[in-house]
Amino acid sequence: MSAVSSRLPVFPWDKLEPYKKTALAHPDGIVDLSVGTPVDPVPALIQEALVAAADSPGYPTVWGTPALRDALTDWCGRRLGATGFAHENVLPVVGSKELVAWLPTQLGLGAGDKVAYPRLAYPTYEVGARLCGAEAVVYDDPTELDPAGLKLLWLNSPSNPTGEVLPKHELTRIVAWAREHGVLVFSDECYLELGWEADPVSVLHPDVCGGSYEGIVAVHSLSKRSNLAGYRAAFIAGDAAVLGELLQIRKHGGMMTAAPVQAATVAALGDDAHVAEQRERYAARRAALKAALEAHGFRIEHSEASLYLWATRDEPCWDTVAYLAEKGVLVAPGDFYGEAGARFVRVAFTATDERVAAAVKRLS
Repeated sequence: MSAVSSRLPVFPWDKLEPYKKTALAHPDGIVDLSVGTPVDPVPALIQEALVAAADSPGYPTVWGTPALRDALTDWCGRRLGATGFAHENVLPVVGSKELVAWLPTQLGLGAGDKVAYPRLAYPTYEVGARLCGAEAVVYDDPTELDPAGLKLLWLNSPSNPTGEVLPKHELTRIVAWAREHGVLVFSDECYLELGWEADPVSVLHPDVCGGSYEGIVAVHSLSKRSNLAGYRAAFIAGDAAVLGELLQIRKHGGMMTAAPVQAATVAALGDDAHVAEQRERYAARRAALKAALEAHGFRIEHSEASLYLWATRDEPCWDTVAYLAEKGVLVAPGDFYGEAGARFVRVAFTATDERVAAAVKRLS
């Protein structure tokens, strides 16, 4: 029996462990800016909804409760501008990483098929292609790809790791090209509500898709906007035919969002106040870290959205990681996200105010 793990790249975060030990040895402790994991409390109204649904002895449904589907369709209309949405246009998933990793398999892709994603990208796009035996292809401009055999095109705006935002006219151009060549588009928009110097737009916006969702699906998560990474609350929205097929597969696979999490998601999507409050926290941390890094000689590129600063000292990324680790600050090397990131580091601003202040002090 061959191990499936042999198809996969080395888990990148293991390579960071020696630098983490160095940062942990700092007299004032580590400032971990390497992973974009939320550190602020789950809003009270979401916790209350979770607790109220705690007595859930029966199996939840894969498609979610009608209340959840209502919340998803309403939010897509209110926040993304999607028009004419029905329950068939939404599907809850067990966190967005699960969806990204297993989507090519669930779409029936395999040897001879191609999965494309940005040259600088979240590593799980490649993992998903490798798990099903498809060919992973990177791009700078997806419309320059050979569409032969290309079955799945990943977009990611705002980008992880760079924070780059694709403007509306670019999204429109790419969607039109994909439709012309029969290529399915999945747009990872998990950072859409965290635009700082740009206003991210969804592929579901009528100016992009022309009011039709044929061949396009958007991926959204509550991990960042609502501090729900621990809840594994996410969903996909768009082409009803694609979602219907995935629903049938996920029913057989038992891919069910827990009932209390479904109830918490309804509460989270129905409240915009906590999202604005969290944005203010992140905006302050971002401003402090950006100013400190730039004053220290770093250059920040893109970073107009998301929870990261894409920073460089024009040196190999691992040299920068080692340099900052000596100051007790841990960051992610850019080559985790592709060879094009070899001279950059990704700096998350998801630490507490106290830890961000400590990093700023060490860089001053």
